[in-house]
Amino acid sequence: MQTVRRIPRSLDFPDTEKPYVESIRGRLERKVSPKTRHSILQGRLWGVLNSWGASRGSIGTEWRFYLLTDRAKPSSLVPDVAYVSHERLPRDFPEDARERPRIAPDIAVEIVSPRDCLRSLEEKVAIYLSHGCGAVVIVWPERHAVELRYSEGRRGEASSGLVSVDGFQGLTIDVDSLFTDL
Repeated sequence: MQTVRRIPRSLDFPDTEKPYVESIRGRLERKVSPKTRHSILQGRLWGVLNSWGASRGSIGTEWRFYLLTDRAKPSSLVPDVAYVSHERLPRDFPEDARERPRIAPDIAVEIVSPRDCLRSLEEKVAIYLSHGCGAVVIVWPERHAVELRYSEGRRGEASSGLVSVDGFQGLTIDVDSLFTDL
């Protein structure tokens, strides 16, 4: 059985506190309280991931991930939507390890709110990718665009059409449908 690292007390946040608090390399930041458009996009993206990957892994919204490292200050991030494969987070893992994963999600979705700090967003993307996240999907509601980030600095962006998420066979995001009626 795989050893599960203990979560430092400084990263053990109460689950009832909203808006959620994230730790970005040890610096505490409150998540921006979502509004209607953000909530609708979050639901639509959960639906896209769930349709594609429900049999392959777990999909959740506002799911906290504890990204622990020996080299830097630990982080605790709450992506708007996340997917983790059953291979990386098996169903038979200990309950605490499933409920409070110490890995980055395979896919992290961040929906940018007007009051989000772009520097913090960039830090979060870097943390996800350095901890093994396969793709970070950044949704820009103001621009009606979807940006994809991958390790090695690869990226792509689309404001219409279908976008394939590299490394996740068959996963596409219909950008036009995502932003319909917003």
